[in-house]
This record gives sequence, C-alpha cells and structure tokens, in this order.
Amino acid sequence: MYGSRIAGTGSSVPDRILSNADLERIVSTSDEWIVTRTGISERRIAADGETTSDLAERAGRRALEAAGVDPIDVNLVLVSTVTPDMFFPSTGCLLQDRLGALHAAAFDLSAACSGFVYGLSVADAYLRAGVMRNILVIGAETLSKVVDWKDRTTCVLFADGAGAALMQRTTGESRVLSTHLYADGSRGGQLIIPGGGSRHPISQKVVDENLAKIKMANGNEVFKTAVRAMEEAAVAALKANGVEVSDIDLLVPHQANARIINATAQRLGLPKERIVMNIDRFGNTSAASIPIALDGAVRAGRLKPGDLLLLVAFGGGLTWGSALIRW
Repeated sequence: MYGSRIAGTGSSVPDRILSNADLERIVSTSDEWIVTRTGISERRIAADGETTSDLAERAGRRALEAAGVDPIDVNLVLVSTVTPDMFFPSTGCLLQDRLGALHAAAFDLSAACSGFVYGLSVADAYLRAGVMRNILVIGAETLSKVVDWKDRTTCVLFADGAGAALMQRTTGESRVLSTHLYADGSRGGQLIIPGGGSRHPISQKVVDENLAKIKMANGNEVFKTAVRAMEEAAVAALKANGVEVSDIDLLVPHQANARIINATAQRLGLPKERIVMNIDRFGNTSAASIPIALDGAVRAGRLKPGDLLLLVAFGGGLTWGSALIRW
C-alpha cells in the first residue's frame, strides 16, 4: 500500500528583525511583559514589497533541493496561508509559475495556524491514493501586514516567514502514520480578521475601524482552548497508532506562545528536550510556524531514521490537528 513521506524541508524568513525593545517604541509594552506572557524576544518582519509568495518561493526551492526533486516533477503545489498575495490567482498558482512546476496543479488552503497540518493531511491523502508522486506543501505568512500595531495583545505575537516540505509517495516504513483534523466554527470569533471579504468589503469604514486587521476576542480563553485542543489532537494520534508518549522522539508544536507549548508538553508528560521551540526568535508565524521549526530541527540533526515525530497545531477557525510521522 502507498504512503507518504517528507523527502525534504526548507524555510525562509525575512532579514528584518523586530525586537521587543523596538516594540517598546511602537506600543505601550515592555520586554519583560512580552517575554513573560509569550516567550518571544524577537520576530522577523517582511520588508516593504516583500510578499507571502516571495518567502514561500525561497522555502519551496530549499525543500525541493533537499529532496533532490526537480520542479518539473512536482504534481501539486499546495500553499497554506491566511495572508495570500491577493484573492486570486492563488499564491499556489503564483508559485507554480515561479518555481517552474509546469505539470503541477496548485491551490491555497486556509486553516490559519493549523494550515500546515491540514495541508500535510491533504497531501498525504493524494499520495496514499496513488494519484500523485510529489507534492510541495508550504506554510507561508506575512502577518505583519494584517496586524494592528496599536493593539499590544496581538502585535507582539505575530510575524512573517515560510516553511515547506516536499512530500513523496512511498512504500517504505518512513511515512506519515496518521493525521487528525478538527474544527469548531462556533468559536471562530475568538481569532478573526472580520474585514476585507464579502461580509465587510474594503471601504473607508473598514480601514478607519481596522476591520482588516487581526482581532483576538479573549486571550485567556484562546490560551485554555489551545492547550486542551492540542492535547486532544496529540492523544488522538498516539491512540490511533498504539504508541505511548514515551515513544515520541520529537514534538514540533505550532509556535503560538511558549506558555501554551509548555502547558501542552506538561499535560502530555513530554520532557522539554524532546520539544522543538523557536518562538523566542521567530514569534507566531501561523501556518509557517511548524514547517519552519521542523526544517530547523532537520538541519540541526535532531531527527534520525526511525524516529517518531509528532506535529500538533491550533489556530483560528477554530481549527486544530496533529500528524504522527515515522521519520
């Protein structure tokens, strides 16, 4: 039977670093307040004119290079993002052209911070079905362009970047073992960009009221929901495959908040040395956070053949999910 494996990873972040000290000059906050509540010390911010597709292209090329796959052999370019270059064409189609993936289908997927896990699950299904051989899954965001820089509850969190994985059909033992996806639209208002779509089309009112910016209704409730949801998704992956927490070699969680990551790990009983955390340097890059963290772990040699890798995410929608992978 066919399965899917991650054959190569890549990532890209903007050159510009925005530190907590820089934020102190923009909004009423402090380095101590930010670090204590989020674990973030600095984040990367896209330059003027630098787009989601620019970051995604660099990450995608690095994943293709790592996998040794020519763009002409890619069957699908799937981009998970909530900050596309434009409504259409999709960022996936823009990349299909820029990468030279002439034989690939292309589309975008919107699941906020859970986007990469959702995208990986879609790619896994195509590859298991045997209808495709190589799928490029990219999580990419330029959240700095939709942040209200006067709102200290959100502007300290979000940042820009892209991460990619070249997924390949396989009959080997190194493969995605299972994926688990969840959603609860009834609580979608907790994390939202209300303006810019068909409900509130771009207008002077939308601009004046910052409706095309990220809104977080209740930070404490989001925190509690995220911890419960990520634990639920992780446990589902473990039970589905008959493995214990002690069998997990590496956990790569969505980099939402250091306190959320630590609380989730504590509830699972997973030691810190088995967790990938880079939120201190990159902040919350939404759909890009897991693939950026994964690429960093791969290039640092933290994964070896046969290891069990657990990905777990939570984001706006609300959406959450997990993936268990035999490396």
